[in-house]
Amino acid sequence: MEKSALLDALVHNAIDGIVTIDELGIVESINPSACKLFAYSEQEVLGKNISMLMPFGNKEAHDSYLKDYKMSGQSHIIGIGRELIGKTKKGNQFPFKIGVSEVNYAGRKIYAGFIHDLTQQKKDEERLKNYASHLEELVEERTKTLNDTIKALEKAKAKVSATLEKEKIIGKLKNRFLSMASHEFRTPLSTAHLSASLIEKYAEPLENANIIKHAGKIINAVTNLTTILNDFLYIEQLEVGKVNAKPTCFDLVQLAEEITEEMQLLAKDNQQIQHTHYGFQKAINLDQNLIKNSIINLITNAIKYSDDGCTIEFTTEINDTHCIICVKDEGIGIPDEDQLHLFEPFFRAHNTGNIPGTGLGLNIVARYIALMKGTVSCVSKIHKGTLFTLTFSTI
Repeated sequence: MEKSALLDALVHNAIDGIVTIDELGIVESINPSACKLFAYSEQEVLGKNISMLMPFGNKEAHDSYLKDYKMSGQSHIIGIGRELIGKTKKGNQFPFKIGVSEVNYAGRKIYAGFIHDLTQQKKDEERLKNYASHLEELVEERTKTLNDTIKALEKAKAKVSATLEKEKIIGKLKNRFLSMASHEFRTPLSTAHLSASLIEKYAEPLENANIIKHAGKIINAVTNLTTILNDFLYIEQLEVGKVNAKPTCFDLVQLAEEITEEMQLLAKDNQQIQHTHYGFQKAINLDQNLIKNSIINLITNAIKYSDDGCTIEFTTEINDTHCIICVKDEGIGIPDEDQLHLFEPFFRAHNTGNIPGTGLGLNIVARYIALMKGTVSCVSKIHKGTLFTLTFSTI
């Protein structure tokens, strides 16, 4: 008796709806949650066919579901059943998920249906879909604005005469623009990146591939824009003299291994970044931040311009006279005629195609290395790859 009372209490107080029917689909019991869901009283449902709770088309789907269940003989776990449409007493329709279990009771078979209302879940899915679409439009709009501004700046620079006064004017305008773009776009981009990441997180339980796909596109677009803004900020700091080399003694090998681990996470599928150090000496006296930013820039380029499955060789060497840092890839290579202009601002090789970039990265690297009184060189062959070498005197 106690067990029977406990079971009755559990069914009566269950959050989800519970309905039992016989083999002909006649309702034998219905709990309060199901009555509330369909807006019927218990007396209005008992003894009636379960079809009264569903539109005509969904009744056929439910009958087919029950038939398949009888033939398979497999248990259905609550929450893994099928999605159907329910109909309330007033004719309003709503989505729900039903799981069915066969129960042997008093020498006959009855079927228990466990009903979970999906109304709020469907609303949340639609809201997330609309939000993702809105964020994508926002990022595309800001991308277009920024690209248009960059093109306008390049066009203005090309038309400016070579006179010293006009060069000063353009320089001031450029620095103001770089400063404005770097700061004004950073906050909305950070918000868009965070929101897209949250969409991915909340979309996973819904198993909605479209939301995850569009959130990924937003994150990629925001990441590319953030990289552009960082390049602008570094250039602006160099232009106004805010960057100075501050040498300190640090472990170059440890730094190289940290960079390798960090960049491996950003590499394409099956790309491998291999670091090797030559020599017994590990400590070097240079500006650690400038060295790190330069190496990351070179490895980022190697990742972008190399195919999946390629190996990127990253080597460091400290000997009696020099410190040598090399980054070698197996990528698309750089045309001979473009190699003379590689370190000029806003210059991009003609074979980069649609690969994103500002043409500022190598200019930043060259200026950082010059601040540390080092040199940067490049050797490249089309379709064979590229080798960048940074050299510093240790004497």
